[in-house]
Order: sequence, then C-alpha cells, then structure tokens
Amino acid sequence: MAKGRSEIVGPQTIRRLRERREALGLSMNVVASGAGLSHTMISRVERGLRKPTLDTLLRISGAMNLELWPLLREAEADSPLRKAATKPK
Repeated sequence: MAKGRSEIVGPQTIRRLRERREALGLSMNVVASGAGLSHTMISRVERGLRKPTLDTLLRISGAMNLELWPLLREAEADSPLRKAATKPK
C-alpha cells in the first residue's frame, strides 16, 4: 500500500509546489539557485521526469520559503486513494 500511496501523493505534491512557485512569481532558476540544484533538475521534477527524494523536496520548498509538510498533507487529502477509502459504500 505504501508504494501506491507515494506514487499518488508525489505528483500531487509536485503540482502544488509548481503552482506555489508560479503564484510567488519565482522562476525555476531562482528556486534552483536557492535550493542548490540545477534548473534542469527543477524542470524534470516539475514535469514528472524525476521522482525527487524527500531531501530534494525540502530543498525546493525551502528555496521558496514554504513548509513542505502542509503541502504533503493537502496532497494526501486530495489523493484518489484517500477519497476512495472514505467514500460511503
């Protein structure tokens, strides 16, 4: 169960990070520089071509002055698995 759950939460969390980056008006270059990562890495993560480690997610969110944990909770709450588990039968 944990593997499927991480696959669903991961993309939703990444989407939320990208949306927050854009809402803050930050370029990938600015975030990459602040996170100590390359622009290419940020781009690949946002496009789902790379599955980031927790450390990478923390670095990206830190570069945007965001806390990662609330984003993870939001993504989990919106996951199809969570919705299916709480759906009345």
